[in-house]
Amino acid sequence: MRKVELKMKEELKYLVIKKLIETNGNKKRAAIKLGCSVRHIDRLIAGYKEKGKEFFVHGNRGRKPARALSDELKNEIEQLYLSKYYDCNYTVFTEFLAERENIFLSIDEVRVILRDRYILSPRSHNSTRKKLRQELLREQERAKSKLEKEKIQANIVAIEDAHPRQPRCQYFGEEIQMDACLHLWFGNTKTSLHAAIDDATGNLVGLYFDYQETLNGYYNVTKQILVKYGIPYKFKTDKRTVFECKRKGSSLLEEDTFTQFAYACSQLVIQLETSSVPEFKPRIERAFQTLQQRLPQELRLANITTIEEANQFLSQYIKKFNKQFALCINHNKSVFEKQPDEKKINLILAVLCKRIIDRGHSIKYNNKYYQLVNRANTPIYFNHGTTCIVIKSFDQKLYATVNDTVFALNEIPEVQAISENFDDIVETKPKKIYIPPMSHPWKLKLFDSFVEKQKILLENVS
Repeated sequence: MRKVELKMKEELKYLVIKKLIETNGNKKRAAIKLGCSVRHIDRLIAGYKEKGKEFFVHGNRGRKPARALSDELKNEIEQLYLSKYYDCNYTVFTEFLAERENIFLSIDEVRVILRDRYILSPRSHNSTRKKLRQELLREQERAKSKLEKEKIQANIVAIEDAHPRQPRCQYFGEEIQMDACLHLWFGNTKTSLHAAIDDATGNLVGLYFDYQETLNGYYNVTKQILVKYGIPYKFKTDKRTVFECKRKGSSLLEEDTFTQFAYACSQLVIQLETSSVPEFKPRIERAFQTLQQRLPQELRLANITTIEEANQFLSQYIKKFNKQFALCINHNKSVFEKQPDEKKINLILAVLCKRIIDRGHSIKYNNKYYQLVNRANTPIYFNHGTTCIVIKSFDQKLYATVNDTVFALNEIPEVQAISENFDDIVETKPKKIYIPPMSHPWKLKLFDSFVEKQKILLENVS
């Protein structure tokens, strides 16, 4: 006779009915205990007498549902995630399955398939990892063969290393991690704090506030690095369009487009690596947690309410942060290259825009017209339709390049400030000086006080 294993509810029914038959007990009391009718109790008694304990096993036990996913499909999904989409969360992985692999599943189905194979999302919570680890430990205790125990142990290690620690870089300046955080840092308006941190030492090398995450914010952080330390070896950032711009639906490297920031990095020979995964730059992500817990209180206690005051405060706060949390800088292990001069920094950290010279031999930029001039401040006239690149340097000066020749830009005012023909001969009326009358309130007060002083003086003399 084969051994029959029952689940918890099935075991309860079996024990109640068995006791009811053996003791000839009360059917109504058994019905209340099982939450069913007396008529159903009669069915259970009849089934127990006919088949015994086996009667209480559910009829679908061990039967695979007709609409269940096949093992081949589940294995294919597992291999796709491990080999191709390993850094995606469950939602993004489900979207990629539909778009790229023509596998249409719900997010819950994908989650169940991967978690049954002990594969966690990069965004899984600590509580989820702990719960799954405890379940694996219980299975490891029940395992009999050595091979099965080793397999479970490998899954436990994989869960514990879902967000593994990353070793620091060896050299100062070898890797700079950059990001921005939108938060209520001061006042009543959220602002974006742009930050850069060195991976080897944990030193904050640049901080800057702006109203949003902008190119200007990252340019200011980069300038702080270039002026104080020099040119680093590598930048690690997220995949924002400030850093990387790829043509949609194309994987060709030739069709990639340089952004303003990427072009500046190429001019400085700085490697730029981007990724949408937060674990790609853990040092800056962890730094923002510390800054959110400390910097708002520092700004509030310093009575800072404007973004200009906040940016001035950051220069001294960086020193305090690095002294408390960062490692000492070993300049013998620094790979920063020599700092470029101020003029070079202003030209490299520039915003470039394409413009076409119009029929008036000028260009329009920010709703203003400009004329190209050479070093001698002489206007240079190009034909209509000539393409030029407008360069707005970091110090807000404007230049333009045509055929690799750089020209300055002079603004053309809409109306002349002074007429060469008439302003010299037109007599300008002298400005009339207003003298308040004696009846003016200010005069009366002054006059009354003067009279009182004179009276006091006369009384003292007499």
